[in-house]
Amino acid sequence: MSLPHERTRAGHPALGPRRTRIRFAIIALVFVVSTLNNADRAILSITGTEIQDGLGFNAVTLGYLFSAFAWAYMLAQLPGGWIVDRFGARRTYAGSIFLWSIMTVLQGFVPLFGLGSAVVALFVLRLAVGLAEGPAYPANARVVATWFPASERATASSIFNASQYAAPVVFTPFMAWLTHEYGWPWAYFVMGGLGLLLSLAWWKIYAAPREHSGANAAEVAHIADGGGLVDIEEGDHTAAGDGITAWGCVKVLLTSRLMICVYIGQFFITTLVYFFLTWFPIFLVRELGMSLLKAGFTASMPAIFGCVGGILGGVFSDRLLKRGLSETVARKVPIVAGLLLSTSIVFCAGTTSQTLVIVLMALAFFGKGLGSLGWTVVSDTSPKEAAGIAGGLFNTFANLAGITTPIIIGYLVHATGSFDAALVFVGASGLAAVIAFLAAGPIRRITLTPAKDNT
Repeated sequence: MSLPHERTRAGHPALGPRRTRIRFAIIALVFVVSTLNNADRAILSITGTEIQDGLGFNAVTLGYLFSAFAWAYMLAQLPGGWIVDRFGARRTYAGSIFLWSIMTVLQGFVPLFGLGSAVVALFVLRLAVGLAEGPAYPANARVVATWFPASERATASSIFNASQYAAPVVFTPFMAWLTHEYGWPWAYFVMGGLGLLLSLAWWKIYAAPREHSGANAAEVAHIADGGGLVDIEEGDHTAAGDGITAWGCVKVLLTSRLMICVYIGQFFITTLVYFFLTWFPIFLVRELGMSLLKAGFTASMPAIFGCVGGILGGVFSDRLLKRGLSETVARKVPIVAGLLLSTSIVFCAGTTSQTLVIVLMALAFFGKGLGSLGWTVVSDTSPKEAAGIAGGLFNTFANLAGITTPIIIGYLVHATGSFDAALVFVGASGLAAVIAFLAAGPIRRITLTPAKDNT
């Protein structure tokens, strides 16, 4: 491969330049953004008991408030993916962070409304946060496909995917403290303010590989030679690929057995995620009798194990790939092993010991983290011309669980008076995800050429 002219330091020619590693700084930035993203969508789980007590509504209403985000977030995935493909990750992500942060700040003003109007206002603002966050994870997938060769994609994807656990580790105790000390609106004011600052940081720091001042030609060549789509940001690729349109791409993906099974599997994985992001702190308060402050700190403990498991799953998968195993084996082994381990959450049903519950939750979320390679599979299989749309469709199916999970759990808790049935439901979802990924068949990149067989 012919390399572009290499930049030099201090004006001297560079002979045999050492390859830079700026791609790891890029994925660190994506991790930070995704951590705040997950914290903002989960903020209602921390403030929910205070809001519920103040406004006087039941568990079913709280379940619908939890699901409001996911309704909009799910519907925003395909448009968000199209926007990412059309305008690139830099512009789209900066705008997305800015908008969802503004909507987060506005939620802190809900007490200015009357009791009935406050619930409606909160529901509408949760919808708005979901719409604004729509492009975020399709952008993450596009960044990984752009900046990382195939042999490093699982590690990179697992890093940003681990943000769903880092968010409770870093921000749940912080938000619980803010709520306890200053009242729940301040959790929204502070988190929204942090997001506004982060949108500026993203705009300042992020660029495509060939355009980034910190990446030298050797690193760009390493990414490109390993299958990284370093030129994906150049031009509008939404309708590329033998004239196939965005909807044509969707049709190709929806007629692939591989992708349908991956979508179903991710739906069940995301069921576990939304239990953790919505009802878990409420479970600690209502079922185990913890104070809000203690629940905030306790919820971070299983999250630490989930974060570790998530990163280990990606590293393990990439090592299997580097040892010559196929992408199918390298991706599916951690997925199946981890998700089987996640089913241990069912043993929390009927358990009143706080210590035992936290141990079992830690084990379950370590397993869930280990098996969370769905976004890696998306990077491995997405058509080159439509990485954003492919990621958006994947996340549309995944976040159907964001609608169903909070509502189903709300009804189960309301009907039974406990979380036991809800915990069995969550554990069974892990087993269903295993079945779906095993049924997916070989993992390979989907093409948009109509003559190709993508089944």
